Amino acid sequence: MASKKSDITLYFLGASRAIRIAWLLEELSLPYELVSSPRAPNGLAPPEFKAEIPTELGKSPAIKDGNIVIQESAAIAEYICETYDTSGRFLPKDPAARAKVREWMSAAEGTFMIHGLAILYARWRLPEPAKEYLPEMEKGLSTNVHNDFDWLESELEGKEYLVGHDVTAADVLMGFGIEFIFARKLGTEGGDWPNVKKWLSRIQQREAYKRAVKKSGYSL
Repeated sequence: MASKKSDITLYFLGASRAIRIAWLLEELSLPYELVSSPRAPNGLAPPEFKAEIPTELGKSPAIKDGNIVIQESAAIAEYICETYDTSGRFLPKDPAARAKVREWMSAAEGTFMIHGLAILYARWRLPEPAKEYLPEMEKGLSTNVHNDFDWLESELEGKEYLVGHDVTAADVLMGFGIEFIFARKLGTEGGDWPNVKKWLSRIQQREAYKRAVKKSGYSL
């Protein structure tokens, strides 16, 4: 539970990383205003929605808390934890546990998503004359995805959550990317990661996560 009052507005683009922030806010029972939009037919954020977001890039997720505006999932999550989670439940006070949580927060984008998106962007952007090379490209790029998921699988052995015995910001930041990579089949063919699948199902069954999904209309 949070110990301070918030004045948070969350800018939420459909089917996006913003579910991380909505979930964290729900876990902390923090009230927030949701400014949301579905994606345009081209899959991007509608221009009118981007214009509402008070950042230079107009990207989601972003939050406004009083006079403070923050973008980027990990930075937002860390700000929320530092400001409102004074018990250290989601960002532990113990230096070793805190470092492990931050490791996963960084890996969510810097390792897992970047390797999955490399495959997605190849599908989207490869010129038509080069499309015949796409299967071989995906096969090569999938090695990184398999290595990442093997690491996650081993870290989850005998554990319900990534760090400690309860959910932390590590799980919150990692969840979206793993769901996204599985849903889009980004290099996961031929892999079997039972611990990862159980963990993903476990976090998605949390009441706070389900509230965030219901409130935001999130779906991949």
